[in-house]
Amino acid sequence: MCKDMNSEIRNILEGVRDGNISVDDALLRIKESPFEDIDYAKVDLHRKYRQGCAEVIYGEGKTGAQIKGIVGSMRKNGQESILITRLRGDSFEDISDLDNIRYYKEARIAICGSIPEPDGIGKIVVATAGTSDIPVAEEAAVTAEFLGNEVVRLFDIGVSGLHRMLSRLDDIMSASVIIAIAGMEGALASVIGGLADCPVIAVPTSVGYGASFEGLTALLAMLNSCASGVSVVNIDNGFGAGYVANLINHTR
Repeated sequence: MCKDMNSEIRNILEGVRDGNISVDDALLRIKESPFEDIDYAKVDLHRKYRQGCAEVIYGEGKTGAQIKGIVGSMRKNGQESILITRLRGDSFEDISDLDNIRYYKEARIAICGSIPEPDGIGKIVVATAGTSDIPVAEEAAVTAEFLGNEVVRLFDIGVSGLHRMLSRLDDIMSASVIIAIAGMEGALASVIGGLADCPVIAVPTSVGYGASFEGLTALLAMLNSCASGVSVVNIDNGFGAGYVANLINHTR
């Protein structure tokens, strides 16, 4: 899970200051090997010190045995909660016997351990243009929740029926960051960007007919948005949007 940048090292240093940790123990904890080599993976053990968030496992293309090995390395080195993204349902069956693991089918995410209480500065709104965009939205929402954020889901509020979006203006105007997810022509991000006073992260999806070119049309439309404050992640990258939204929502 993720807290403020370098919070783990800060806790160690504060422990030394308060007399709860000896200087030698603190030095040992900071100098421990930055990664563990388990043959098929080099598990990054210091990422939480460098970036504030521990390593996340990308599940696609990995066998169940490989995922279990990486989870085991992380747990052995003190990581209590672990996020596994892009994990198919049949692949989850191979690791479902891990302790304290649960699967979020629509998001294609598994979580080992617990989700923390939200401690961000505000709420992250995850909005989709259509129902078909929900899998990407759930990837973003579950990622953000895992990292300690309160998430508000606004699904199927696209521009083909603006009254649906206008009925949720209170949520849009009170958010600290908004993730706008859309395929087709990708107009949702520009409309929300023109209404909200917070950063908007646009996520193009591969939803749409032939000329949408599997999300390329939405990607280019979002990159060319006339609304200020809109940034764009890659096609279908709900995880990336959730991660960035978390960083924004924890910047104090």
